[in-house]
Amino acid sequence: MRKIWMTVLLCMMASAVFAVRAVSQDKGLNLRQQSIVKIASCTGRGDLEALKPALAEGLDHGMTINEIREVLIHAYAYCGFPRSLRALQTFMDVLDQRQAQGIKDVVGRDASPVNDSRSRYERGRDILAEISGVPGDAPEPAYAEFAPVIEKFLKEHLFADLFERDVLTYAERELATVSVIAALGESVEPMLRSHMGICRNLGMTEDQLAQMIGIVKAGTDGKLFRKPCRKTSTRVISASRKTTMPVSRHLVMRTEWKLGSASWVSSNKPKSVIRLWVDCPLMSCSMLLA
Repeated sequence: MRKIWMTVLLCMMASAVFAVRAVSQDKGLNLRQQSIVKIASCTGRGDLEALKPALAEGLDHGMTINEIREVLIHAYAYCGFPRSLRALQTFMDVLDQRQAQGIKDVVGRDASPVNDSRSRYERGRDILAEISGVPGDAPEPAYAEFAPVIEKFLKEHLFADLFERDVLTYAERELATVSVIAALGESVEPMLRSHMGICRNLGMTEDQLAQMIGIVKAGTDGKLFRKPCRKTSTRVISASRKTTMPVSRHLVMRTEWKLGSASWVSSNKPKSVIRLWVDCPLMSCSMLLA
């Protein structure tokens, strides 16, 4: 046992000359992302009273006026003009109140002009293919054959006119989309499943998805978060866990070194187990400490 500890000590000393940067393996949503979820879900369910503090919180967390306005504009595509417009009016009231209090919020930049010679349909088709991972020439869904014009609207307006506006990133737009859909409740499970899949394709972790659903559910006190949506979100998160989780599901922290790395893995099993990996230019070791 003494030899094991000596080996660990030597490895740590050899690596100590390099800079250390602690990172989280499964980061949750940052404050900005949490604000997007709250704002979008409140807009989706039409809860203007809960929306007011969510809007103020978003501004306090560094979101610009244009970024929050863009979330409210984006939401209309999923919950309709009436709720989007009421949310925008509520935002105007919040800004007026903050200005009266002497708070100066940053307006931020507007969307960049689009310089692309392709048609809006082609641009929207390619954006959808990029974020979903489904080729643009894949067979159309049944609803597109039944109502071709709505497929045209979907590609040209939603994925071109809206998603091309670079005030928000694609990932942020999908975060807002899932938050609105989840807040709507029953009968939208296929769309919830589809857009949660897009979130995963854009790099969102299962922990972030679970946290997002938790925020939406907490905002509704569970009353509007119907059982079908709850089951759908649980299945999507469970499926992503099976396909994307690292070998150890209990990894909580990794410290990265400039030329080496050290990782600690703790287990929440009844008998606590800690694994320590140390890699450095001079030596490496892997052992189990119980």
